[in-house]
Amino acid sequence: MTRPTVAITIGQSHYRRMFSAEALADLAAAAEVVHHPGDEPASKQDLMAVLAAADACITGWGVAQLDADVVAAAPRLGHMAHMGGSVKRFVSGAVWDRGIRVTSAAVTLARDVAETTLGLMIVGRKRIWPLGNHVRDGGWRESSAWDRWDARELHRSTVGLVGAGNVGRHVIELLAPFSVTVLVADPYLSDDEAESLGVERVELAELMERSDVVSIHAPETDQTRHMLGADLLRRLADGAVLINTARGGIIDEEALIDELATGRIFAFLDVTDPEPPAPDSPLRRLENVVVTPHIAGCIDNCNRMGELAVEEVRRYLAGEPAVNEIRPDVLDRIA
Repeated sequence: MTRPTVAITIGQSHYRRMFSAEALADLAAAAEVVHHPGDEPASKQDLMAVLAAADACITGWGVAQLDADVVAAAPRLGHMAHMGGSVKRFVSGAVWDRGIRVTSAAVTLARDVAETTLGLMIVGRKRIWPLGNHVRDGGWRESSAWDRWDARELHRSTVGLVGAGNVGRHVIELLAPFSVTVLVADPYLSDDEAESLGVERVELAELMERSDVVSIHAPETDQTRHMLGADLLRRLADGAVLINTARGGIIDEEALIDELATGRIFAFLDVTDPEPPAPDSPLRRLENVVVTPHIAGCIDNCNRMGELAVEEVRRYLAGEPAVNEIRPDVLDRIA
């Protein structure tokens, strides 16, 4: 009996980052594995060659879209296991028309982002960044610095989450030991789901007013672009911490800069709009904002994504349900 064939398309230079030795061994046990031979992710022409006899494929950041030409060149292809934050750019109408099963390992990436977010919440409430700079500049616990950067604990504070998708739900889990009140603004979250998660479902304006920490975990879509504008940003309490590890375009950046210039709030921005910020952007100079270069997700070790992608392939070949299948009717919820 002929064994099924699985193609890995991510490029040889990315294997160590994405796959553990155990995951590659599990994949080889389930199928014949063919590899895109280049160091970098497969281009359209590369895909048409490597997928010609493939029953399933593993894709990732930088791989070309599975457009109509690619799908036509892959007559046996029935499953695409994607490693990355969103499948939206990588699929096409031809994928759905063929009935190719699409799965995403983003649920594991979401945990990395959530862990980073929790760290920023703790550091933000404790005022680690500005107080550390104050000490570097020769200060200590002078009342003037203490009054301006009033260190607080995350414990028993109020945290507002904008979005309760994969990342937001992981953040909720990680917050459990801190006895916080969690507010969530998400049009797709039902009251029953909110109750099961142990959170309070509120409108965005109320969330902004009540939260000590606001963390953004929504996709950027036509509906969410510049969702946080001047009016909502003004509703933040003095001393509030704003965290964005989602997409820069969700915040109206000019309005945010104006609000930061007042000195009332502190922001951690792992994403900006544009990305990176312009060399002369005030975000590079203001003392109450920290901008990091889009590092909230996994950087050096993304093995959890590789392990889930391999498990998704194994399940597909065994005729089992997927762990995280993506269907076309949910694309409007994906960044």
